[in-house]
Amino acid sequence: MITTTNRIAFQGDYGANSDMACRDQFPEMSPLPCPTFEDAFIAVETGDADLAMIPIENTLAGRVADIHRLLPESRLHIVGEYFMPIRFQLMVLPGVTHDEIRTVHSHIHALGQCRKIVRLNGWKPVVAGDTAGAAKLVSEEGDRSMAALAPRLAADLYGLDILQENVEDSENNVTRFVVLSHKAKPILREARDEKIITTFIFNVRNIPAALYKALGGFATNGINMTKLESYQLGGKFIATQFYADIEGHPDDENVRQAMEELKFFSTEVRLLGTYKAHPMRDTL
Repeated sequence: MITTTNRIAFQGDYGANSDMACRDQFPEMSPLPCPTFEDAFIAVETGDADLAMIPIENTLAGRVADIHRLLPESRLHIVGEYFMPIRFQLMVLPGVTHDEIRTVHSHIHALGQCRKIVRLNGWKPVVAGDTAGAAKLVSEEGDRSMAALAPRLAADLYGLDILQENVEDSENNVTRFVVLSHKAKPILREARDEKIITTFIFNVRNIPAALYKALGGFATNGINMTKLESYQLGGKFIATQFYADIEGHPDDENVRQAMEELKFFSTEVRLLGTYKAHPMRDTL
């Protein structure tokens, strides 16, 4: 992959799960922390970064809602996906004991993935901008009653003690990230059995059974649709956009036929990306 800045943008502070995903998947690139998801998108759009590593869904917390709004607006392209098991550590200031904790700080999705330990101990959950940012806050505030739920890397970066390890509600806690680029990355099958994912958005026509008819081609052509989600446009209940993932390449004959049928019953169809499936996809 040709790069110009050798930077990959992510939302959060150094030590966040997205930072770890960047380092795991692109160890040769420099992670670029961004305050918000929108800032990470803009970094790629303006050329401050070559790529962005963006979480799109989690097995426990569900979809990351902002991303489904930002993706269609951004005109960036999905060029890859990465599945990462998520492990949260309960971290505190050095020497703090379990009984001193009163509040636990983390990203809203992290708090949702660690409900059991928070509820069991009667701690007050406090939403932070991101997981590593919560660890940074605990370190800077110096308040012994504060704890953070964050990746192990954050404890090392911000000088915190890990009081309890792997406190997520389930071992099957995995986040799917998508890799975004300003330019589409053409991809060809390297083997007949290689799994390719194609992601697209579409708006159906305002006619009876439009969604049923629009998706009929995928069923009749034997295409596995692994994700279909809807969300409202412009605050109107009648204006709905759909996001979908399918297994297959647009050049495959069955996919081509299904997409033609989809376009017939839609006012807009736009490909967001075609990329290789991550090996972990089949294990979940």
